[in-house]
Amino acid sequence: MDPIIDRRVFFKFAAAGLTGCFVSPMEMFAQSSYTQQATIIGTAKNVIFLLLPGAPSQVDTLDLKVGSWTPANFNPTTINGADWPGGLMPALAGQFNLNNFSIVRSCQSSALVHSLLQSWNQIARSPTSATGKIAPNIGSIVAYEFESQRTAAQKLPGFLSMSSGGALQGAGYFSGKFSPFDVGPNPGGIANLTNPDGEALFTTRYNMLQSLDSSLRAAGSPMGAKFEEMSDYYSSARRMMYDNVVANTFRFTTADQLRYGNSGFGNACVTARNVLQSNLGVRYIQIDHGGWDNHTNIYQANAGVYRPAQQLDLGLANLMSDLSLTPGSNGKTLLDETLIVAKGEFGRTVGRLTTQGGRDHYFVHSAIVGGGGVRGGRVIGKTTADGAYVEDPGWSPGRPVYAEDIAATIYSALGINYTKTLRDDPLGRGFEYIPTNTPYPGQPITELFQ
Repeated sequence: MDPIIDRRVFFKFAAAGLTGCFVSPMEMFAQSSYTQQATIIGTAKNVIFLLLPGAPSQVDTLDLKVGSWTPANFNPTTINGADWPGGLMPALAGQFNLNNFSIVRSCQSSALVHSLLQSWNQIARSPTSATGKIAPNIGSIVAYEFESQRTAAQKLPGFLSMSSGGALQGAGYFSGKFSPFDVGPNPGGIANLTNPDGEALFTTRYNMLQSLDSSLRAAGSPMGAKFEEMSDYYSSARRMMYDNVVANTFRFTTADQLRYGNSGFGNACVTARNVLQSNLGVRYIQIDHGGWDNHTNIYQANAGVYRPAQQLDLGLANLMSDLSLTPGSNGKTLLDETLIVAKGEFGRTVGRLTTQGGRDHYFVHSAIVGGGGVRGGRVIGKTTADGAYVEDPGWSPGRPVYAEDIAATIYSALGINYTKTLRDDPLGRGFEYIPTNTPYPGQPITELFQ
C-alpha cells in the first residue's frame, strides 16, 4: 500500500506549489504495485462528464469545512452524515439525500496549472508525455468502443460536447469520426440543419457532388485515409440535416430553461437530458462549467463562488432528477444507466482566505459521482479536519484518487477494458487507455458501486 504523505512534508512542498509547482509532491514519495487484470463493473450505458474549469473550492462545496470564514447564508447542514452547504446548493442537497450521487473527497491532482490539468482530466495522462501529445479524449475512446453497436437510426456522433470555450481535447490520433461534436446549447436548437436555398436544391447539389467524386470517397481512395474521413464527416452531417427527430432533440422549452437555472450550463444540462432520451447514438457527453477560479472575493454576493455553485446546483440537480424519472431499459431509469462525474482540475487552499479574499490553487479536491450503478448518498475518502490533506483515501489502493482513476472508473462502469492497448498509434509505442508506466496507474473506484 502506498504511504500517505506526512502533513509537514505536504505543507513544505504545497506552499511552493502555490507559486507554480508543476508536479505534485506526492509523486516523489511513492511507487505503486499494479496488475494488468481489469476489474469490469459494466453497470452504465452512458456517461456525462462535467468538467469544472477554474477549480471549485472543495472546502466551500463538496468537502465543506465550517470556520470563521464560512458565510452565514451557506447554512451548513448534515446530510447522510456529511457536512453540506445547504444554502449554497440546496437542490443538490436534495439529490444527495435521495442517494442519487456520492462524493469522493480524496481526489488529488498531479499539478497546479489550469490548462495542463484540464487536459489531463480529459485524456487520463500528462499532456506533456509522449502519448499525451496524441491521446484521444476519453469520450473519443468511448465512441470508438461503441461504434460497432450503433444502429442506422442513431444519427448523432458517439461523443457530444458542450465546452463553452473550455480546453476541449479532441480525438487525438483517432479518426475524425470520433471527434467531439461540439455544440452551443440553445432553446431554438442547432443552426445549419437546413439550407437557406431549400431542401430540394440542396439535395440536388449534394447528389451531384457525390456523383462527381464518388470514386475518391470510396474505401481505399487514392487520396488516402484523410479523404475518406472527410467523406464520412460530410455524410454524417448530411444524415442529421432535415431530420425532425434530430432537430427537436436540441430544442427545449422556456420552462425547462428557467427550471435548469437559465444559464449556459443549465442549457447544456437540458440538452444532455434530451440527447440521452432520444437514444440517437451519443454515449459520452462532456460539459464544461467554469467560473471557479476564485483567487479574489470568493464570497462576493452574486459572484465569487455563489454564481457557479448556484448554476451547478440547479443544472445538475434537475438533470439527475429528470433522468431518474425517465424509463431506461430492463426496469431501470436513465439515471441508473448514466454515470455522471463532476470535478474540477484541482482544489483550492484551505482555512482562512488570502489577503485578496480568495483561495489559491491546491492539490486536494473532491468529485461528484452518481448514477450508472453508483450506490449514492455516501462519501468516499476523508480529509483532515482543516481539509489540508487526505487522511483516509476510502478505497482499496489506500492512496488518493487521481485523474487516471476517474478515467478507469468511467471505462469500467461502461464495460470497457481500461487496460487495453491499441497497436495503431503513430509513435509505434502502443497506445494504452490508461498508462501503466506512472507512479499511480489508474484503477476503478469499485467502492462507489458496492
